[in-house]
Amino acid sequence: MLSVKDLFVAYGQSEALHGISLEGDKEETIAIMGRNGMGKTTLFKSLMGLLPAKSGTITVNGNDITKDESFQRVAKGIAYVPQGRMIFPTLTVEENIQTGLENAKVKTIPDEIYALFPVLWDMRRRKGGNLSGGQQQQLAIARALVTNPKVLLLDEPTEGIQPSIIKDIAKALNEIRKMRGITIIVSEQVLSFALDVADRLFVIEGGRLVYETSRNDTDVDRIKQYLSV
Repeated sequence: MLSVKDLFVAYGQSEALHGISLEGDKEETIAIMGRNGMGKTTLFKSLMGLLPAKSGTITVNGNDITKDESFQRVAKGIAYVPQGRMIFPTLTVEENIQTGLENAKVKTIPDEIYALFPVLWDMRRRKGGNLSGGQQQQLAIARALVTNPKVLLLDEPTEGIQPSIIKDIAKALNEIRKMRGITIIVSEQVLSFALDVADRLFVIEGGRLVYETSRNDTDVDRIKQYLSV
């Protein structure tokens, strides 16, 4: 569903990603682990078209999106939940979700969205800025889901969120990929969350993927060493 081959990305003359290659299958969740500044957000911004690729290719469901603008990538099946959530604080919960339907033929929010995140139904008339961090994260995921993506990118979804909500998000993500048959790529520093949702884990360091493992074969101590400062 997602294929990234030999991806190089630079900020001006400074190279940030060095030949990233990975593939995500239908109904698979991949976790990209790494400390701050190692390249996780750069990778996600490049996949979403917010940073241009210096070289390499990105395909979604067989479509080459390497040179596409962000809105074109959304139309071809990729959705992005950025670090910090970036919801619209002055819009209601319902209005925030509806922004994801801007280019959809049907403007009605699917019932399954509120089934996945019941708190959003209860607070649908409340302004996004008045929600807790965990509720805002659920809102950001809901907004991405209504674009009907084939690939869902989540950048640091557990950042600043209490443990009980983290478990709710993990449960929802596991339901989403089975219900929708989508590929989920999540960047993360919380190993317990990654192990709850991911089939495979990668570690990124210095803009390179330096470790790959299946969930069942994960060397927890080794990943913790990569994540330690």
